[in-house]
Amino acid sequence: MDGRHMRIGEVATRTELSLRTIRHYEETGLVTPSARSQGGFRLYTENDVARLMVIRRMKPLGFTLDQMRDLLDATDRLDADDALGADQREALLERVRGYEQAATEQVEKLRVQLARAEDFARTLRARLEHDATTARP
Repeated sequence: MDGRHMRIGEVATRTELSLRTIRHYEETGLVTPSARSQGGFRLYTENDVARLMVIRRMKPLGFTLDQMRDLLDATDRLDADDALGADQREALLERVRGYEQAATEQVEKLRVQLARAEDFARTLRARLEHDATTARP
């Protein structure tokens, strides 16, 4: 990381999240700006953007704010705590594995929903094509 700070507008553009959503995640403690400018503007780093991207990816899979917070806590501790004992490290990794498994299961459910939606769209398209060819002038 180069230590460069970004204002919330740039972060919103990069993450495709609204300013309001980013502020909401800040209010709920999921993300904290790394700094503030002299004028009081929120300043974010690449690490903050990466954290918001984790949240953004979890949301459409149906994870709750508490689950997001729990996963971020586990990954933060794994990233920051070299003094973790083997048991603590394994417990944190097990938490992350649980979220990976839940994400994988949700992705499979979404694939099924997508296949059904595509089938429905094909059915409607076929109906319209049929009606267009049999329509009287």
